[in-house]
Amino acid sequence: MISKPINEEASAEHIELDSTKAADQENQDESARKLEKSLVRKLDMTLMPVIWILYLLNYLDRNNIAQAKLNGLEKDLGLKNEEYNTAISILNVGYILMQLPSNMLLTRVRPSLYIPLWVCVWSCLSAATAAVHNYRQLVAIRFCLGFAEAPFFPGAFYLLSCWYPKKEIALRTAVLYSGLVLATAFSGLLAAGIFAGLDGAHGLQGWRWLFIIEGAGSFFIAVATGFLLPDFPLSLTGSAKWLLTTEEREFAVRRIQNDQVSNEEANRSVWYGAKSALKDYRVFVFALMLCANHTAYGFNNFYPSIVEGFNLGSTIVTLVLTAPPYLVGAMVSFLVAWSSDRNRERGFHISVSMSTAIIGFIISASLTRSGGQYFASFLYVSGCFAANSLVYTWAASALSQTSEKRAAATAIINLLGQLGNIWSPYFFRGQDAPRYTLALILMIVFAGLSIGTCFVMKWILTRDNKRLVAQFANAAQKPTLHTL
Repeated sequence: MISKPINEEASAEHIELDSTKAADQENQDESARKLEKSLVRKLDMTLMPVIWILYLLNYLDRNNIAQAKLNGLEKDLGLKNEEYNTAISILNVGYILMQLPSNMLLTRVRPSLYIPLWVCVWSCLSAATAAVHNYRQLVAIRFCLGFAEAPFFPGAFYLLSCWYPKKEIALRTAVLYSGLVLATAFSGLLAAGIFAGLDGAHGLQGWRWLFIIEGAGSFFIAVATGFLLPDFPLSLTGSAKWLLTTEEREFAVRRIQNDQVSNEEANRSVWYGAKSALKDYRVFVFALMLCANHTAYGFNNFYPSIVEGFNLGSTIVTLVLTAPPYLVGAMVSFLVAWSSDRNRERGFHISVSMSTAIIGFIISASLTRSGGQYFASFLYVSGCFAANSLVYTWAASALSQTSEKRAAATAIINLLGQLGNIWSPYFFRGQDAPRYTLALILMIVFAGLSIGTCFVMKWILTRDNKRLVAQFANAAQKPTLHTL
């Protein structure tokens, strides 16, 4: 009997072991894919619809003052000069003051209770706007409304970033942001219906009914949605308790940890997270980017008045015509976010979107024909909305060293970004109506600033990625790099 050489037997055994390991790895990968698919599907059926609805309500309650302006709010309250502009701007002061404390607190409480609670509070305040009778009362209620609305968006986005990694977050943020877009679109249609059917009913002006109806609707929906919101992946509370298996929750934690550029577990206090965020200069670059975007998006609170200046029809027709640009903007946002996730790129997608907005502003400022100006509004509405949603996703992924830092950083970026919403209403001076040429020029400048910050951030993160590659050059583990 002829025996095989020892080295040949060892080689055959080695090949067999490699084959077994490969099969085991393939089975593990397939199991992980199935687990991830199940987890994402459940999140997309619960978490996403809830925060989408609440965000839509958030902007309905915040922006209904723009429709109220067309129904005589200024006249009924005796507003003069720039008092309407101040009423819009003051909301963002309250918004700024509450954002960072709220997001720091959110890391230590249950989002499924905390977020709906604040929705109920702002709903009551929004409905109370129907009771104001002068400028001082309007400013006071708008300031309190901003304070109550502040916890929602940064909190909702932070909750999203705790469940979705970089490869999924941009599209989900675009979906969330579409709530804003569609709220702005349908607010005009809703206002048109209320003004047509309830103006003067029971002795109340149509704009008062608008605040009452939208505030009441938001309150009751907020109470219902609290039962569907999950808390954090490690929590055994909220809808995740009955929605997800233990295996799915553990997988959710691992995939977010693996998605972070680095893990800093030494100090997980909320104060350390805030301090770490404040020391990171990238936070302030992102804040400048978002501030520039929000400034360029300052047309939003005046869009019904802008469309009214096109002289395309009555007040009802004007309100109806405010919807199409925002509906198109929602679709464009989805496409841009899908492309951004697929190509794992943020900066160029934001820059191209803002460039589109600039083209729209230039056309609107150059033309005198109402048809051309209305077409131009499609461009700047779509461009600004598509860009805004991507800034949040880019910042969250670049500043995700710990969940506490991410919560503080996104809140700081969002609150500083609100400065654009504070000063942009003053761009729209009464003497410039209906074309608002000065405002269009200033929005072009800030859109250009946004594009500039994108290139600066791409350069910063490219440099950081090179450092990470060099740091892990001799390590078996590959680093998670920043998305550019």
